[in-house]
Amino acid sequence: MQGTNPEIDRVVLIVLDSVGIGELPDAKEYGDVGSNTLVHTAEAVDGFDLPNLEKLGLGKIEDIKGIDSKLKTQGVYSKMKEKSVGKDTTTGHWELAGLVSKSPFPVYPDGFPDEVIEQFEKEIGREVLGNKPASGTVIIEELGKEHIESGKPIVYTSADSVFQIAAHEDVISVQELYKMCETARNILQGEHGVARVIARPFVGELGSLERTERRKDFSLSPPDDTILDKLKDNGIPVLAVGKIEDIFSNQGITRSNHTVDNMDSVDAVIDYLKEEQKSFIFANLVEFDMVFGHRRNAKGYAKALKDFDIRLPEIIDQLNENDMLIITADHGCDPTFKGTDHTREFVPLLVYGDKIKEDYKLDVRESFADIASTISEAFDLGNFRNGKSFLNNILKGDNNDS
Repeated sequence: MQGTNPEIDRVVLIVLDSVGIGELPDAKEYGDVGSNTLVHTAEAVDGFDLPNLEKLGLGKIEDIKGIDSKLKTQGVYSKMKEKSVGKDTTTGHWELAGLVSKSPFPVYPDGFPDEVIEQFEKEIGREVLGNKPASGTVIIEELGKEHIESGKPIVYTSADSVFQIAAHEDVISVQELYKMCETARNILQGEHGVARVIARPFVGELGSLERTERRKDFSLSPPDDTILDKLKDNGIPVLAVGKIEDIFSNQGITRSNHTVDNMDSVDAVIDYLKEEQKSFIFANLVEFDMVFGHRRNAKGYAKALKDFDIRLPEIIDQLNENDMLIITADHGCDPTFKGTDHTREFVPLLVYGDKIKEDYKLDVRESFADIASTISEAFDLGNFRNGKSFLNNILKGDNNDS
């Protein structure tokens, strides 16, 4: 292992999935002009009460109803542009890890082409139902009866680059559903290389069907090494929380706690911090996006933010003097916006730690990949790929402003 930066021993990166903070300059190309996840959600609930995120500088990035924009903050604050083409989970996380995607993943607004479906049906030995864009909760109610009677899996997509397979656990076992997803993943390469194939098991009776926590994502492998690989190769444990292992196809990950619930994810971060070993902890909190953003539930979204804010001091209390906490997002999903898709937005950037400056405004970052380079430099491994490290700008005692 190479030498480590004497300033930083651990980095904790928490991705609040879809918590965007205003349209990007190219939002028009994505149909997202006017989107702003945080600002509009705050307006929808007549103002946030997020005192702990407020202390870190959330209200100084953008005016947000209920958040003080004038107080002296405890950390560094800014926002970041997405350089990659796209606005999905995989693209956003890969860029955070240092990979900029120059081409979008394919999407299928009219369903998947016959050659894909026919090959999939042949390999799994069953016909499928659906094959259209749909809300997951709606399509299982729409096709649930026929699925249960016929045993045919439900295939659907969305505005994202996903091939989703839904099945009742009493009709198609979870393990068999996972095997179907692996089959689909092998088919969906090259031209039809969707970002994710997703298993969507559900249970219950007709009229009250519910998706379960046994969802599983089968992502494309990153096309090149990420900061995760670099850290792991240099003997620094990479500890994943939530769907991080799925997003990176387990590439570059030392250990994973595959949580689904936001609060379970916070617990997992705290458990890793209690181990007090030099490490990189990478967590995704998915419920903002999956449960509230796509379903356009602003009140639920605001409550999820409040729930995280309440738990944030527990994370901070576990930090040692040489730790650095980074809170950001991977894209937007404005719950007040038209449709159900992600939104092309800036993401917030909050950085905190005993070694980190207080009340410091960092320049807007031109790429999420700046995170990867900053983490690399924090562990004394130099710059990384497409990003520009901001570590020297945020450490106490340094007056650089780039």
